[in-house]
Amino acid sequence: MHWLVDAFRRLVFCLVLGGLVSGPIIHSAVAAPAPPPAPAGAPDRGPGPLVQLGPGDTIAVQVYGQPDMSSTIYVADDGTIAVPLAGTVQVAGLSPAQAGARIETALKNGKILVDPHVTVTVTQTRSQRVSVLGQVGTPGRYAIESNTTIFDLLAQAGGINAQGSDTIYIIRQDADGKETRYPVDMKGLTSGSGTLPTVTLKGGDSVFVPKAEQFSIYGEVQTPGRYRVEPGMTIIEAIAKAGGITLRGSARRVDIKRKLPDGSYSTIKAKFGDLVQPEDVIHVKESIF
Repeated sequence: MHWLVDAFRRLVFCLVLGGLVSGPIIHSAVAAPAPPPAPAGAPDRGPGPLVQLGPGDTIAVQVYGQPDMSSTIYVADDGTIAVPLAGTVQVAGLSPAQAGARIETALKNGKILVDPHVTVTVTQTRSQRVSVLGQVGTPGRYAIESNTTIFDLLAQAGGINAQGSDTIYIIRQDADGKETRYPVDMKGLTSGSGTLPTVTLKGGDSVFVPKAEQFSIYGEVQTPGRYRVEPGMTIIEAIAKAGGITLRGSARRVDIKRKLPDGSYSTIKAKFGDLVQPEDVIHVKESIF
């Protein structure tokens, strides 16, 4: 009977020892999943806080449990604020939450409070502004908040006018001062076809709305003039845009004067199914009969 008990004990010891040895080996063999790659080029997902404090801003500093230490402070030209008892604290380039954490550190280091809890709220911003240029109702500089989108900003600027393009650009500088232009497709807004951009802006950005690509049409059409080149627009659609051919016009006598890459022009006979290109000059001629 004793030999059976000893055998059972040896079996348990081997199982426990095997678990201790094999466990770490199995664990180390499993590689940690790689983090998903960050999306490239999206201006609303760049590094750094969306709202950054800067010179000219006014912030409200509240210290929990210490109402006498709460105050409204102006961010100086050098990016610092004067915190009562703690001295000057650099906050330029920080988010309100980061600025609150830095003030907490200053209060701790100065042995003013043991475990301070600070909340920073922006009451007036002058540093967080975005310039709106180009084909909008009222170009200028506009203040933004952390959740201001491209639609909010364009609404403040009076919207895109009739000459504005469906593709606009956000111009943003990186830490080295290099400018990058991010195109934003606004076709979903004008056509109601679906996806709309939800780009979040940052202070210092510029939004440029270029002039839409256009073509000219003249001759025997109801309303000669210049019109927007719509995606996939054909010659017959361009003529319809101009009100159609007059009673004196000929559908078989339509020419296109088109600019070539070298700057010269070429005149070609148009077919109704031909695509209109930017700066085309369409001439609908009079019928010869």
